[in-house]
Amino acid sequence: MEKTVGLENGASFIGEGFGSSSEMKGEVVFNTGMTGYQELITDPSYCGQIVTMTYPLIGNYGINRSDNESARPSISGLIVKEVSKTPSHWQKEKSLSEWLDEYDVPGIEGIDTRKLTKIIREHGTLRGKIVSADADPSAVAEQLKKWPLPTDQISRVSTKSAYVAPGSGARIVLVDFGAKQGILRECIKRNLDVVIVPYQTSAHDILKLNPDGVLLSNGPGDPKEVPEAIDTVHELLGKVPLFGICLGHQLFALASGANTVKMRFGHRGVNHPVKNLRSGKFVITSQNHGFTVEPESLVGTDLEITHRAINDGTIEGLRHTKYPAFSVQYHPEASPGPDDSQDLFDEFLSMIESNKKEGASLA
Repeated sequence: MEKTVGLENGASFIGEGFGSSSEMKGEVVFNTGMTGYQELITDPSYCGQIVTMTYPLIGNYGINRSDNESARPSISGLIVKEVSKTPSHWQKEKSLSEWLDEYDVPGIEGIDTRKLTKIIREHGTLRGKIVSADADPSAVAEQLKKWPLPTDQISRVSTKSAYVAPGSGARIVLVDFGAKQGILRECIKRNLDVVIVPYQTSAHDILKLNPDGVLLSNGPGDPKEVPEAIDTVHELLGKVPLFGICLGHQLFALASGANTVKMRFGHRGVNHPVKNLRSGKFVITSQNHGFTVEPESLVGTDLEITHRAINDGTIEGLRHTKYPAFSVQYHPEASPGPDDSQDLFDEFLSMIESNKKEGASLA
């Protein structure tokens, strides 16, 4: 069945539909990863977005039960050059198209994904809609121009109630703004006692759990749309060690007096080079974000830059100069992507141990 991707600027692309036959709106973005489509499709940070894959063949190893980063797909739609009709892998349970249809996520293949990506790079992320092939592109464009981008993504993907992943190590409170399972897996690997709480949990309630540290997760959308979370992080600063990842990094910056701005087309892929300014080392990182910390806004704050992106110089890591707190814009848990930065979880644990020793010496 033929389908069309229509954009708010009037551009449209005709291709073949797969997955669900439903029509769906979303912010159109692109991801440059060659593999890891199942992980990124289930990454809650993509909530409300239609993802264009720049690698031409997607779905060639099917879908399995172990690669999900959340319970179901988070994306609004998927755009690919070609979807595999004969996926092959020993763990495969179903095809990509069957899986997307099961969760009512539409896909389209056979369009010029390079041209679409160039449009996004030139104009920035655009509102788009996957519709039937006979839809009028101008009418779709007018409809999209009037459609406000959603602002409730975090409330849609965060856990509704607290739960525990028990362990015998340090107690960590993971604030779930749309946390990937990879973050929790890294905590479990280190035998941490993890309490996962909803995004709107207050600092008072977090501290009542007596945490040794607080981990601020990734998540979708604009960090300024959750002012209550910014207030929570601000109240936690100096009271407990903090580690922010992706959206958590942006919230940490806002809570410390800095500012965030929307990027033209963001960073979404698994091969983004980042330099650690403190060690001089370079790492290849997995990234998925459309907002960044504004460098000029750091003036007058207690934040220092620890990491920068090699491609465009944007801020990729921050450290508080007074309190035990740091953050990174990229994903140290990967999933998908390289595991170059998983030692950041160990750095967080070292910070927790140092904080305990300092507390004991003052007692």
